[in-house]
Amino acid sequence: MSLQLVTAIIKPFKLDEVRTALTDLDIRGLTVTEVKGFGRQKGHTELYRGAEYTVDFLPKIKIELAIDHSLLERVVETITAAARTGKIGDGKIFVQSLDNALRIRTGETGTESL
Repeated sequence: MSLQLVTAIIKPFKLDEVRTALTDLDIRGLTVTEVKGFGRQKGHTELYRGAEYTVDFLPKIKIELAIDHSLLERVVETITAAARTGKIGDGKIFVQSLDNALRIRTGETGTESL
């Protein structure tokens, strides 16, 4: 059993494109969270009621999915292709090994739980 956790941080408007591309790969489940962060993109300045302020954290989407190791390369390539705009702030993909996974309803473990 070789499970991987793939975490992708992407621009919000790319979510549907990434989800559709992963569905086409027969990925059956993922978790999506609205998050805020910054990297090289940094923040930007906005005007509110006549006062200028800096927005340090930008809205992003975090996608997490547990997959069998055999799918890893295709999943990473798929997310990269679907999320890329070619501009700063396109995001990051992180990959971690998982010791195990368990489906609560059935008790299935490992790849069967996915």
